[in-house]
Parts: sequence; structure tokens; C-alpha cells
Amino acid sequence: MPTIFTRIINSELPARFVWQDNTCVAFLPLELLNRGHVLVVPRLEVDHWTDLPPDVVGHLATVAQTIGKAQQEAFSPARIGLMIVGFDVPHVHIHVVPVDDLTHFDFLSADRHPDPGDLDEAARMLRSALRGQGNSESIPAD
Repeated sequence: MPTIFTRIINSELPARFVWQDNTCVAFLPLELLNRGHVLVVPRLEVDHWTDLPPDVVGHLATVAQTIGKAQQEAFSPARIGLMIVGFDVPHVHIHVVPVDDLTHFDFLSADRHPDPGDLDEAARMLRSALRGQGNSESIPAD
């Protein structure tokens, strides 16, 4: 049975994408650690990141870094956090999170009902920043 992320990648479920290429996608989750939180997910459905081919791990890291730079520009946080946890969905995903303090890493405090309009605006801001960095080929239309 495909994971929820595979279903999102296959357009069976909606998502606010900010990045799409042949190796991975990135989108805003529905449970936010902070405004601008993004998941970078390989198209290849693998449970543990240590089982991914090294070139895929490298690509995910590069995309996460690119998104982190866009988050810094769009939201001006103190830091950009990066986590690979993997307990909630058995499909590798990297959390890229604009953070101002350590409380933004607490999944128990995640916003489970974010405002849809704010999600749309955050995605638009990230896509705009990513395009401004010269990544238009991987950025979906608004």
C-alpha cells in the first residue's frame, strides 16, 4: 500500500508544492512546526534514509539547503532547522523548518489546524524566493 507521501507525489491527494524535480518533491505539511515548514520527500518510497542511494541523499540535502535559503529570505528566522525523524510516515522525509528557538522542534506543539490561507501565502512566498534564486525549472506555478 503506498504511503501518504506517495499518494501526494502521484497527485492522488492535494499538497502545496514548492519544489518538484525527477528525484524529489517538497511541500508544506498539514501539521506545522512553524510558518514556512517544508518537507523534502524523495519520489522513491523508502522507509529509512540510510537505505537511500547516496546520490539521492545528496540531492535531498541540496534541495533542503536551497529551500532553507528561500525560507531565510521569506521569513527571516533566527535559524533554519533540519531533521530526519521518520516515525510518522514510513517514507523518508526531511523537515526543513524556519526556527526562532528550540520550541519550534517540538512535534507535540505542532499546529495541527493551520489556516489554509496562511499555508497558501507561505507556499507562494517560498516559490517566489526560490524563483528569485534561479530555480524556476523546479518550481510549480502559483
